[in-house]
Amino acid sequence: MAFTEYAEHDGLGLAALVAKGEVSPAELVEAAIERVERHNGVLNAVVHKAYDEARTTAAGDLPDGPFKGVPFLIKDLGAQVKGWPRTSGSRFAQVAADETDSELVARYRAAGVVLLGKSNTPEFGIPGVTNSDQLGACRNPWNPDHISGGSSGGAASATAAGLVPLAHASDGLGSIRIPAACCGLFGMKITRDRTPICEVVDGALGFSVHHVVSRTVRDSAAMLDATGYPQAGDPFQAPAKDGPYLAEVQKSPGRLRIAWSAETPSGRPVPDEMLAHLMRTVELLEGLGHEVFEQGLGVDYRQLYRAQSLASASNFSANVARWVEKLGREPGDDELGPLARRGYEAGKRLNGQQAFWGFQQLRLMNRQILSAFEAFDVYLTPVMSTPAPRIDWLDPNMADTREFDKRQAATYATTPPANFTGQPSMSVPLWESDEGLPVGMMFTGRFADEATLYRLAGQLEKEQPWKDRRPALWN
Repeated sequence: MAFTEYAEHDGLGLAALVAKGEVSPAELVEAAIERVERHNGVLNAVVHKAYDEARTTAAGDLPDGPFKGVPFLIKDLGAQVKGWPRTSGSRFAQVAADETDSELVARYRAAGVVLLGKSNTPEFGIPGVTNSDQLGACRNPWNPDHISGGSSGGAASATAAGLVPLAHASDGLGSIRIPAACCGLFGMKITRDRTPICEVVDGALGFSVHHVVSRTVRDSAAMLDATGYPQAGDPFQAPAKDGPYLAEVQKSPGRLRIAWSAETPSGRPVPDEMLAHLMRTVELLEGLGHEVFEQGLGVDYRQLYRAQSLASASNFSANVARWVEKLGREPGDDELGPLARRGYEAGKRLNGQQAFWGFQQLRLMNRQILSAFEAFDVYLTPVMSTPAPRIDWLDPNMADTREFDKRQAATYATTPPANFTGQPSMSVPLWESDEGLPVGMMFTGRFADEATLYRLAGQLEKEQPWKDRRPALWN
């Protein structure tokens, strides 16, 4: 096989070809390298290339996992790969070569993937757009003038363009779901602590989870089956699943009670185009037999985000302080970007009382949000208020951070609460904008109930398929 068909297959499909002997892992690696070299000059999705190591791995004895031989990227944030550099998108917090694999990376290897390189991420994963002075701007394969989302923008751009069928991603305030929506992918933000946290300091806040972005629902489910089990010595463990998530994808979700809402934290209405896509989704769900009704979360968003800002600023400043201790110096004037510098300095100004008030208030309001789910199974909103904006409009490196905040708030309105509560939440690429950009709808489930979301996603993938939609830069 010359392997022009490489990008036509998802990860499980490629692994099936390997199992049949129709293609070798080495051929898959060469196909992936060919596509990275063809498209990455425009996309800037892959920021560390480990081609020689990938070739050696593919030629050796691979674990007989569900993704045996499939090329795979690791996000350059948090996850450690033995012998690889780690930048976190920062000029300050860099590691020349990690000494060991993170537990999650070890599980990826056991699933059979071949690590090809690292994907782009913004500085410390802070904004919802992948652009930094250290790694540069990542572009959207549907239209390179537009963002690929963040902070897993490199993973999403590479997967959407067919460089790899799925890629490691993480989500702290929307960083799996936003890039998935921007790039027309499926993205499941899993339940808190479902997979190992790569850096304990990130796990301390509890917002961040690690999983993948993928072109198909089944790849996401199968990878979570391979990686989603407790880590030895972890004091916080997600409730056990009832059975394989891959099997859930094929099951009927039954008749679900689905609440939908167009509410935003600012109170500003969702723009007409996105509202129209939301209502199309409501009609689709009703046609599938679900009970669908309008109901918001009923929380004081101003209070919610005030609490989050106190908790996040104190946590981020503590993270940077650990790097200061490790490196033996403060970051230089040009070593932190505008958002990171602001967060570091803001956190240093907070006292313990303020920080823990934020944690306490989040806990109280999380109970309020989780209680709302007693009235429904799934909560539907748009992932974003607009399709992916232009790179030159949403730039995290702009000096005016307040203006950036306004623009980001106008773009992303709905993803963070699921990070606060720890609930699973997914972006499903159901529609396209008037300009031909992907539009994702967000479905949030009850705590630890990925199974219901995977069943619903499988149903939607059959009824409103997206597999054959192709971006401008593809294969």
